[in-house]
Amino acid sequence: MPDASPEARAEELCRLLQRAAHAYYVLDAPELEDTVYDRLYRELLELEAAHPELVRPDSPTQRVGGTPAAGFHAVEHRIGLLSLDNAFDAAEFAAWHQRLLRVLEKGVAAPDAGARQRDGAGDGDLALVCELKIDGNALALSYERGVLVRAATRGDGSSGEEITANVRTIQSVPLRLQLADPPEWVEVRGEAFIPDATFAAINAERLARDEPAFANPRNACAGTLRQLDPKVVAARRLDFFAYTLHLPDDWTPEIGNDPSDPPRPTTQWESLQWLQAAGFKVNPNAELLPSLAAVEGFFAQWEEGRKALAYATDGVVVKLDDLALQERAGFTQKAPRWAIALKYAAEEAPTRLRRLTVQVGRTGAVTPVAEFEPVPLAGTSVSRATLHNADRVAELDLHAGDTIVVRKAGEIIPEVVRVLSELRPAGAERLGLPHTCPECGSELVREEGEAATRCVNSSCPAILRGSLRHWVSKGALEVDGLGSKLIEQLVHRGLVRSIADLYRLDADLLASLERMGETSAGKLVAALQDSRQRPWHRVLYGLGIHHVGAVNAKALARVFLGAAELQAAATEQPEAITAVFGIGEEIAQSLAQWFGTPANLTMLAALAELGLTLQASEAERQAAAELAGAGEVAEGPDKPLAGKTLVLTGTLPTLSRSEAQTLIEAAGGKVSSSVSKKTSYVVAGAEAGSKLAKAEGLGVPLLDEAALLELLAPIR
Repeated sequence: MPDASPEARAEELCRLLQRAAHAYYVLDAPELEDTVYDRLYRELLELEAAHPELVRPDSPTQRVGGTPAAGFHAVEHRIGLLSLDNAFDAAEFAAWHQRLLRVLEKGVAAPDAGARQRDGAGDGDLALVCELKIDGNALALSYERGVLVRAATRGDGSSGEEITANVRTIQSVPLRLQLADPPEWVEVRGEAFIPDATFAAINAERLARDEPAFANPRNACAGTLRQLDPKVVAARRLDFFAYTLHLPDDWTPEIGNDPSDPPRPTTQWESLQWLQAAGFKVNPNAELLPSLAAVEGFFAQWEEGRKALAYATDGVVVKLDDLALQERAGFTQKAPRWAIALKYAAEEAPTRLRRLTVQVGRTGAVTPVAEFEPVPLAGTSVSRATLHNADRVAELDLHAGDTIVVRKAGEIIPEVVRVLSELRPAGAERLGLPHTCPECGSELVREEGEAATRCVNSSCPAILRGSLRHWVSKGALEVDGLGSKLIEQLVHRGLVRSIADLYRLDADLLASLERMGETSAGKLVAALQDSRQRPWHRVLYGLGIHHVGAVNAKALARVFLGAAELQAAATEQPEAITAVFGIGEEIAQSLAQWFGTPANLTMLAALAELGLTLQASEAERQAAAELAGAGEVAEGPDKPLAGKTLVLTGTLPTLSRSEAQTLIEAAGGKVSSSVSKKTSYVVAGAEAGSKLAKAEGLGVPLLDEAALLELLAPIR
């Protein structure tokens, strides 16, 4: 028999290596000895080197790219990646189930008896699929004719970052689907994660190299996926579980198709089987369950069982099994109605308080921090937690050497829950905030009605460092390459004494600093030069004026089209400031104080001289004029919050701050950062601070999350 052609041999090697990788990484049932796999892999490498035209995207040799990417670009998802609503106890889960039943029957012709028995809409027994909620990072994988062509992060749900080269390095992600006749396209969704043992090994290696350890597997995974060098990603050995897929509406396997190809799934359970048949790893602990009670039993079983798993999980994702019923149930603005995440309670642990320290932020606000003996929580070691303000310190009644109970709020943010005062050492000193700033020695001030204690010395190094970090942050001037360590150097050496000084730095001076070279210095100078062109509203936000966040900065910049106009209004016509929709007296007072400080005016003048944008562009002025002519948003059933101003404070049970703001703005409302007599509602969650107290004092109506969602019901 003659020797096989290079094309045929390359095809055969790809097939053998792909099958071996699937058996090893997905099925955990190796088919080839490592030495045999290595020999075949090397043969394919040599064959492709000799015949570059044989290199194809799904070749096993393409899992690790040779050159780092220049960066990531945003891509639109073919199908949106929505978040999930959460339930934190059996009552919330049962309430979700009842809502689902009502939705399935609302506005739909009554099904016949056979259908009612099949889908459970009549007796309340809906078939449900339970999958452990992996604490990783959601990915969207796009396949065309069976070949992986794109991988993207979740992003904001409608678009994400394209990270295909990095995802190719994940061995449990097939580069080619194991289907004889794949569909024209298929979108696969799943979770990338770092197993606990791998995470421990990565941190051990980093510590051995005197590098800081990663905080937890989820953060390490997110950072890994955004590495510019795919070889770094490959070295960290990420894993992947697929959990859902989307197919073309008109796709069904051809009659006479390969019998090994699965049919088009009609249920979530069949979707998991389809994914397995296509070559993906799915969570082996998923179960198809017949009732609510069975789901609660599954949840209880894994509350303890999860501790023995090789990866982190913080709950159970429950999905309606029938895909047709999923389509009938539909979506809210942010989540599917047919799925929910049933979350485990935050793990608590006792530890001993070592000391109470404070941090000074960019506005001078002093934040107390509890430092305690390291304790494992939700898969990571925790040794610090913020205590918000002096009131929280007093409420806890902290003493030196106290035994405290800590947990991770939402499995992410460490917090001190309570003090075990019965274990307090005899004669222990009561702790509180210092009277002077730890950075500059100035006396700390707490204004009446304010929860925060502040340093009011504008020359304080901590305030300067915080101001610089805020100025270069993504929402403000977005200057790449100017991180906290470099800012620390610049301030410590007296090279930067104000924001304006950043634009006086040159490449030679920057190159002389620690951990900087000529290339890095040149890039930073270019980034600073580029930031001079940021629009006026971002400059206003970057100034870090108290109470002026990104949303309020946009609102102000639409009315006051430059720094001069805003200064005139703030110092001479405060009523013009409060006339802006969503802006209250607190912001007006803050602006008056800021523009009334000579040092700030000197800095503004310097920024203008250095070429920064302190006024709206001609296009922005035209847009502002058109917006002014359009008038207010009309109230209606699709804009239930039109003309209303809401303030968010504290932590809501299921909505993040940004999610709540998006919902409010979609309903025609505005979100403000400060409470005034003009505030329509204050939405208060856990750990609500001074805004809640001020709202109560002014008689502003209060809402919890449930009441907010009820107001939003017409558009949900």
